[in-house]
Amino acid sequence: MKTETIGDATFETWSVDEVAQAVANKSIVLIDVRTPQEYMFEHIEGALLMPLAFFKADALPGQGEKRIVFHCGSGVRSERVSRAAIDAGLKQIAHMEGGFGAWKTAQKPYVGTNMSTGAPQRVGG
Repeated sequence: MKTETIGDATFETWSVDEVAQAVANKSIVLIDVRTPQEYMFEHIEGALLMPLAFFKADALPGQGEKRIVFHCGSGVRSERVSRAAIDAGLKQIAHMEGGFGAWKTAQKPYVGTNMSTGAPQRVGG
């Protein structure tokens, strides 16, 4: 994990493996900032959707025991949202390096779409 201090806030960059472990332990809130279309086609199971275009820091879940970790397709949008969340006053925010593309490259499980039926299906893992 890479850590950067921004004022009195901490911005973390997590690896795919760190996020996968935290998802398995249910120790984070994983938020997907891609478009609804991208999310519906394929997403990490359990990830919440909050598209970049509709991002509002005050709509985020509370920062109790679970860390908020953002992800997108490549890591660019999630880093942008993470920095916006810090600018809005959140103190500990993280994003997944490499985004969903890195997740798939690492062959982590996700929910995809069965192209013949349009139904969701588990992929990988």
